[in-house]
Formats: sequence, C-alpha cells, structure tokens
Amino acid sequence: MKKKQVAITLGVMCFILVFGIMLQLNTIKDAVSTVGQNTKENGLRDEVLKWKEKYDKSYDELQKVEKEIEKERQYSVSTDSNSIEKQEELKKLNAYLGLTDVTGEGVIITVQDNTSSLIPTAADLIHDSDLRELVNEIKNTNAEAISINGQRIVPSTTINCMGALIQVNNDTVGSPYIIKVIGDKDTLYNNLQRPGSFIDILRKEAGIPVKVDRSDEITIEKYKGVLTDKYIENID
Repeated sequence: MKKKQVAITLGVMCFILVFGIMLQLNTIKDAVSTVGQNTKENGLRDEVLKWKEKYDKSYDELQKVEKEIEKERQYSVSTDSNSIEKQEELKKLNAYLGLTDVTGEGVIITVQDNTSSLIPTAADLIHDSDLRELVNEIKNTNAEAISINGQRIVPSTTINCMGALIQVNNDTVGSPYIIKVIGDKDTLYNNLQRPGSFIDILRKEAGIPVKVDRSDEITIEKYKGVLTDKYIENID
C-alpha cells in the first residue's frame, strides 16, 4: 500500500515538474519572439531614420543649388546687355499683342445710335459691321493700340452681333461705343475725319453721331482673354 502511495505521489510530482518546465519553455519562447520582433522593428526604424536623414540632406542641397541658379540668372539678366535688350523687346512685343496695359497720346472716338428719329430703324443703329469697318480704318492710320468699351483689340478679336447688342472678345458692349486709340493724335484726328472716311460716311449718310477728341494721355487696358494658336507652328 505504501509503495502504491509513493508511486502515485512520484507520478503527481513528475507531472507537476513537466508542466512547470513546459510553461517555462513557452514563456522563454514568447520572450525570445518578443525580443526578436522588437529587434526587427528597431532595425526597420533605424533604417527609415537613416533614409530620412539622407533625404533631408539631399533636399537641403537641392534648395541651395536652386537658389544659386536663380541668383546667377538674375545676375546674368542684370549684367548681360543682350539679355536686357531681349527683355525690352519682350515688353514691346507684349504691348503690341495687347498683353499689357499701355498709355500714350491718341484720340477717343465716341459713337452712338441715332436717337433723333421718332421711329428708329436699323439704319439708325450701330451694327457689328460698322465697328469692324471703323477698326480696320483705325488700324490703317498706324494706330498702336485700340480698345472698344474697355475691350482690347488683338489679332484674334471678334466683333459680332448679339441681337440689339454687340459682342467684342465675347464680351457684350452697347451704345455709346467708346473707342480709345493710341498713336499720333494729330494724324489720327485728321485722317479719321477726312472727307470720304468711314466716320464721315456715318455722320452724313446714316446720321450717326460720332465725336473725335484728341488726348495727350490715354490708358488702354490689356487683353483679358487667352491668346491661342491652334495652327501656327515655329519654323526652326
């Protein structure tokens, strides 16, 4: 009986010992896994920090190079007479194309519908064709800049009829039409009102009131649209 009790006691003790060893082994395994995971994560974090440091350094160098390039460009433009001339040419070109505000002497033409008739007819009104004809005649007098009711006339300008109103550069304008012209004021004044001119015809044949005034300083605003070139190609 004593031998049986001893065997049972030894068996229980062995089971407890084995269970304790297995529990300790699992604990050690988890600890090793956790340490390995932490080590791996720390390694990745260190690698990311190293690359970030390299990126920040490269970005700072790039910023320095860009500043140096801009400084050299500014210096080149300010000291190179050829660059200065090209800048001036570009300004003049933009002015002629209507891309900048301009000022100078010239004439201001005021054209409006004939309101003296009791029953106005189509002949008493200014039409888009009248404005186109007048603009073409103004261009032939060496005008350097033209606008109609604030709309700058550029190579792509369209003047079309929209019912009782007229569109210039797709912007609706109405009577009275204020046409500003920059150029030699005396030449413009005399040529535009010479016998047989379009203004002379409007006055005498259509009874349209047209007023032409000289001015020493006229400001014409730039073209507010976008110039497009669908078909033009540069020839190298």
